[in-house]
Amino acid sequence: MANGKLWGGRFSNQSAAWIDEFGASITFDQEMAHEDLEGSIAHAQMLQKTGIIPVEDAAKIIAGLHDIQTDLHENKIEFKASLEDIHMNIETILTKKIGPVAGKLHTARSRNDQVATDLHLYLKNRLPEVIAVIHDLQVALVKKASANIETIMPGYTHLQHAQPISYAHYLLAYYEMLQRDIERFNFNIKHTDINPLGAAALAGTTFPIDRTYTTDLLNFDTLYSNSLDAVSDRDFVLEFLSNASILMVHLSRFCEEIILWCSYEFGYLELDDSYSTGSSIMPQKKNPDMAELIRGKSGRVFGHLQSLLTTMKGLPLAYNKDMQEDKEGVFDTVKTLIPSIKIFTGMIETLKIRQDKMLHATERDFSNATEFADYLASKGMPFRQAHGIVGELVLEGIETNKTLQEIPFEKLKQISPLIERDIYDKLTSKQAVARRNSFGGTGFEQVKKQVTLAAEKLNLTL
Repeated sequence: MANGKLWGGRFSNQSAAWIDEFGASITFDQEMAHEDLEGSIAHAQMLQKTGIIPVEDAAKIIAGLHDIQTDLHENKIEFKASLEDIHMNIETILTKKIGPVAGKLHTARSRNDQVATDLHLYLKNRLPEVIAVIHDLQVALVKKASANIETIMPGYTHLQHAQPISYAHYLLAYYEMLQRDIERFNFNIKHTDINPLGAAALAGTTFPIDRTYTTDLLNFDTLYSNSLDAVSDRDFVLEFLSNASILMVHLSRFCEEIILWCSYEFGYLELDDSYSTGSSIMPQKKNPDMAELIRGKSGRVFGHLQSLLTTMKGLPLAYNKDMQEDKEGVFDTVKTLIPSIKIFTGMIETLKIRQDKMLHATERDFSNATEFADYLASKGMPFRQAHGIVGELVLEGIETNKTLQEIPFEKLKQISPLIERDIYDKLTSKQAVARRNSFGGTGFEQVKKQVTLAAEKLNLTL
């Protein structure tokens, strides 16, 4: 090994230090140190069970790896870029602890299946945490919804007042989005919970390994049936980044509305001080910085997905060094996703709802126009004709600064004999919301049912 590398037997020249540094991944793949040790212990146990290496050698290796786990837990390990990656670093540390017998650990194994195993374990260990924090955010949303079933707000399309809705109905829309996120991450577990260990470099091995045994030791659900696929598959990572991107889309959209609705022009909401910041020059400011940061961080998660898609799109089977670029985006996404969701949960839990502002915004607009058209249609008038009549009334109301409910009954009667005095009750915001009791609608009874169903799914007592 003239160049000093563990793989250096075939090489006669040493690369420059800066080139080694460019090729090294230890600065980021040390994030998988725990998983690398976990996989190595299982591999050593398998080598012992199958008789591939002597029992006493395996025992020394396993004991040494456990010592490294302790050192890692106590922050006593210093990783070196000159040793390239987490695998070489740990093997070198193990050699210093137990001597040359450490070299037997790599029997019937390649860094290709080793790194794939580490990455599978890394995501397998963190997906339940991601799902758990999404669940906590759902709980916060359902609790807030339960307290605001009859809180009325404008519903929007094109960011224009459309129809009045229950604020709880609005919150439950995000609950449903998050439920789909959880389902996607749960499916992601299925493709993450597969063991690539034993595929070696790409073709398997001549040693009589027991891949089922390592699958059981590492608590994987199943194992790859094709060694080429095992070392080159990063679909599970792409799924994770895709799922994370969709989740961040949901959080970002929600943040956008929180930011808008905390503004003076809307005034529907107020964030707690602990999730806001001030201005260094303007004393009056209360900025929704945490919501803005989550909205902004969506871009970096999207970027990690696009980066890995681009990296993988032209790679021939099996492993290529390009695939070293699969990890940093995953690690950063995990570190972005979990805190973002936790902060969002805190924002929702402490959010102040300005119910009077929300209701008032529905009382001087024309968001009850559809109620008027539906009223005429329920009396037998073709909906298209009713739509045209109400549209003309809205135009007149805009020009005269009068709402539909301020138009005198005599004038309404002239427009259509179908109109009775009960129209005024139908045009109130509360009635407009309450009467929309079609399944999944914003009617209070429907929303109560949806809150109850959501609480049952979450095992939440309201």
